[in-house]
Amino acid sequence: MRSTTRVVALGLAGVLLAACHHKDKDAPLAFVPADTPYVVANLDVLDDDTRKALLAQADAQLPSELTQLRSAADEMADSNADTSRLLKAFIAELDGKTIEAFAQNAGLNIKGRSAFYGLGLSPVVRFELTDPKAFDAFVGRLEAAYGKPFDTATLGNLHYRKHVSAEGGVQVILAVAGKQAVAALLPIDAPEATLRLALGLDRPEKNIQDDGRLDKLAKAKGYQPWAIGQVDLTRLLPLAASGKDPMFNALRKARAESESARTGEPVANQLQVSPSCEGEATRIAARVPALSFGYTKLDATHQSLRWDVSLADDITKAFSGMKVELPGLGATSYAPFDISLAVPMVQLRGFWSAQADAVAAKPFTCPVLVDLNESFAKIGMMSQQAAVPPIGDLLGLRVALDSFEAGGANGMPKFSGRVLIGTSNPAGLLAMAQMAASGLSQLKLTPDGKPVALPPELTAPLGTPVWAAMGPKALALAIGNGEETKLGELLSAPTGSAGDFGHLHLNGEMYQAWVKAMAAKAENIAELTASAQSDDPQAEATAKATAERTKAQFASMQAQADRIKTLSGGARMDSDGLIVTSETELK
Repeated sequence: MRSTTRVVALGLAGVLLAACHHKDKDAPLAFVPADTPYVVANLDVLDDDTRKALLAQADAQLPSELTQLRSAADEMADSNADTSRLLKAFIAELDGKTIEAFAQNAGLNIKGRSAFYGLGLSPVVRFELTDPKAFDAFVGRLEAAYGKPFDTATLGNLHYRKHVSAEGGVQVILAVAGKQAVAALLPIDAPEATLRLALGLDRPEKNIQDDGRLDKLAKAKGYQPWAIGQVDLTRLLPLAASGKDPMFNALRKARAESESARTGEPVANQLQVSPSCEGEATRIAARVPALSFGYTKLDATHQSLRWDVSLADDITKAFSGMKVELPGLGATSYAPFDISLAVPMVQLRGFWSAQADAVAAKPFTCPVLVDLNESFAKIGMMSQQAAVPPIGDLLGLRVALDSFEAGGANGMPKFSGRVLIGTSNPAGLLAMAQMAASGLSQLKLTPDGKPVALPPELTAPLGTPVWAAMGPKALALAIGNGEETKLGELLSAPTGSAGDFGHLHLNGEMYQAWVKAMAAKAENIAELTASAQSDDPQAEATAKATAERTKAQFASMQAQADRIKTLSGGARMDSDGLIVTSETELK
């Protein structure tokens, strides 16, 4: 769950909020190989005022987040007692403290620098400390709660902890090197050279700080320097498919041994790698070379993120210059909830048919990829079937809601708003709807956007009137009293710019209404479950405990929703690839 993941990272949050812009030979990025397949790091420091404001926000949210974490720890107590104890120990470290106090107690530098990256596919994280002894004591407390302290070892002059998982074929390495902490997940049989690189005793021949890769990425994409990430699929996928990466091989071997014990299939048979796999993984990576992300704005009340998906030229050329004639795709939304999604079926059919034909002409032969052949064959068939109206005429969809209330335990929710279906043949879509619903047979619409009320017998289940209207490129419905007056504006809204794929807007009140609706539904399900177990006291007690945890989780979600002013986002294609943005404005 998203909020829980965020809280688990709160103790290290400050690590992503600072860095020195000069080339520090001991900065975390100086230890990251230039050819790493993935990296997340920071390049610069937030100003003190913004950092304090963000910490204040985290402190306000922390109690509800801890409630949710406690629920998670209780839920896993029977199935995974060790992890439950470890999580409860982490909660105890945070309970009753501010984030800054927790960081100080754990020796973490909230103004420090960090890097999360791969030595091949093996993950490594480095972050700066203010007090190495305090961090060591913090880890010791977590180990004691876990009940299984790590082994200790020495390499060169550096002492480190390690925990070996024979079943998983991996080992966790943890060390304090100077004023930095290092954690890594490596194969059990990792050679000394890999250990030395992970621990920082040796440096990579070329590092990512010196080559300026993240600086260039930030400049090209407009990322601010506080937290930037990139996944290089041209490196990652061939490593995973070729059988050349030690970490991936260790995981494959552990899985093969488990499968062999269960089925008798020889481990050696399962570990064979087809010579075609590396080339075919490279072929896939050429279509989607890289993913990246970064903040574009971050202050006391704004958190804006941008994700970029690099794509092959033929993909970007097919869509970056395309302007979809969907009313509202380019509109500035003022509805509490408003989403526009372009579905240009003609162009999509052509694109996916071409991809299916390419795979049919050159099928995958690597065993782990061979299922893609059938998948693309199905895509090709679906592309042909989608040519049939009304699907083949689709341009997209827009939904704008002005109100939303949860229904009863088994009732329909109450809402008001508008729904628009973009189509190159609105008259044809109307005719098909009239064929499907006899109650619409007398409905007469003209392409001037004039609303016409739907027959009461059709709208009775909604408990509110509904109107329909037609424009040159869309059919639209208005649900709720007074909504029909907005249909003309809906049908004539601007269609957006070339490359636009979608927009989303959601205000805090609507978000809160959705959370309340989900909470009510979950509470009803929990009550029914407990009632059904009434003849089994133990099962009933378990069901009631689950209901309490669910209630606590939704209370945490509600506390978060109360702080949201607006959420918005969008997706568009440019000459480099797909761009997805999100903006959160806080109260």
